[in-house]
Amino acid sequence: MYEIIANPEDYQIDDLINGTGNAPMEFSQDERQKWAAEIDEFSEKLIGFSEKSKELSKVLSSATTIATTPASLKTLKIQLFNINDALNNALDIAGKLESDIISK
Repeated sequence: MYEIIANPEDYQIDDLINGTGNAPMEFSQDERQKWAAEIDEFSEKLIGFSEKSKELSKVLSSATTIATTPASLKTLKIQLFNINDALNNALDIAGKLESDIISK
């Protein structure tokens, strides 16, 4: 048996959850399957991202000439930083959630 102990305050979403109650409830099998399917979709998106990033890495590391402008190069760098930040945030949240689902 598992228990989800995620505290909304830890995720700065407590204002969205106020008033929903804290009484224990069973997480139905049907609802769990829906959530599992959503998580599978996340996983597929990550696989797609991985494939795109590997392709970009190949292009950048190739011997083929790449023409650019300083503005384009700066834009690429900023977007890569944005992606990195989003991935780091996603990994942090996933780690928190992983520790918030405990075996009982």
